[in-house]
Amino acid sequence: MTVKIVFLDHETFPEGINIKKINKKYELKIYGKTLAQEVINRTKDADVIITNKVKITREVIESAHKLKFISVAATGTDVIDIEACNDHNILVSNIRNYAINTVPEHTFSLILALRRSLLAYTESVRKGRWQESGQFCYFDYKINNLSGSTLGIIGDGVLGKAVAEIAKAFGMNVLFSTYKGTKNMGPLYTPFEDIIAQSDIISIHCPLLNSTRDLISYSEFSQMKSSCILINTARGGIVNEDALYDALINKKILGAGFDVCISEPPEKESQIMKLTQLSNFILTPHISWASFEAIQILSDMMMDNIEAFLSDHPQNLVN
Repeated sequence: MTVKIVFLDHETFPEGINIKKINKKYELKIYGKTLAQEVINRTKDADVIITNKVKITREVIESAHKLKFISVAATGTDVIDIEACNDHNILVSNIRNYAINTVPEHTFSLILALRRSLLAYTESVRKGRWQESGQFCYFDYKINNLSGSTLGIIGDGVLGKAVAEIAKAFGMNVLFSTYKGTKNMGPLYTPFEDIIAQSDIISIHCPLLNSTRDLISYSEFSQMKSSCILINTARGGIVNEDALYDALINKKILGAGFDVCISEPPEKESQIMKLTQLSNFILTPHISWASFEAIQILSDMMMDNIEAFLSDHPQNLVN
């Protein structure tokens, strides 16, 4: 029997990424994009669905009578109704540890750009400030070393730990946060409230859960150092965007670098887009995961997960 596999959003991969073949008899139907209203029709006869960001709702699951397996082309599975999958005996797998280099490298790109005011200086040079200064350099924006500063990491998975290793190479003091509201996690962890208050840089590497939604909001910003930089390469929604806007506009923190936001892409008039006019805020379009090497690993693992399932040895299951 030929297994029908449907890939709903192949355009979430860049050109040049290879979709490896598996040792099973299968038909792979690839769609570049799939709108919400198209999902049911495109998956109704599928045995396997591949999705990155297309939502697989209960309605979709109940309409796909042949569906047995969903291979998520990402780590996060919030686009899948896992409860509905459980109700219909559909297994779901995700991708793990593929971004162990690309996300930490992007994190430090943001950190370095903000600590050294690279955007502000680049823009000022473009506007002729160097010529106006009349000397070999000028000091309009603050520059700080990483060495000797304190990095607070929220999230102790492989990405948080990889960021910590890079930080130590820069001579930074690294603190891992306890879960918010949790005590007695042991001597390797620093209370969440202390991370917020003591860190020169805070970097987020935890998933978006009910317990982490609005993890950092008005109260947390009010406790941060005015010289603090906040980095979020994890998920939108972990930081309250209205509170972020307030913190940056009112100079409660020094700067922020985000690769994620609540709505992707954000509305043009949203608070987070308004912040892009500031030289101490960097917003990148959810690309910290997207080195070519990382995406090829992801693609290979996505197909490996399917082959493992079809061989009755499912791997990387989330349900």
